[in-house]
Amino acid sequence: MAENLYYFDTSIWIDFYDKRGYNGEVAKKLLEKIILQDDFVLSSDVVAIELKKLSFSKYEINQIFSIAKPNHVKKIHSTKNQLEEAKRLAKQRNIPLSDALHAILARDNGAQLISRDWDFEKLKDITSAKKPEDLI
Repeated sequence: MAENLYYFDTSIWIDFYDKRGYNGEVAKKLLEKIILQDDFVLSSDVVAIELKKLSFSKYEINQIFSIAKPNHVKKIHSTKNQLEEAKRLAKQRNIPLSDALHAILARDNGAQLISRDWDFEKLKDITSAKKPEDLI
């Protein structure tokens, strides 16, 4: 059976970690479903950088990513080419660079992007974003 890959936008990781009400609950349910199905969540350097910018400590960032480790989280890193493409997209479509990079990373790794951010509507040709509740 082929594995399914999911790429959580930074806000989804935070929803889960901070147990943010309804959003936290559905993020938790989706993560549980991913684990039960032996699927994987991708964690990227981009998410770690965003968390750091939001004043999460290194310990907290490690805690966030260890939620499903080691068996259900795969680390990925952005490349120079992906960053260049993201810069062009961000400028052309007036969206944050990190959102463009999240979309590119999801696309290039064959992962379903999970997000609540409306900016991803502008990136539908790169990858389609779904909310956690769309998949549980």
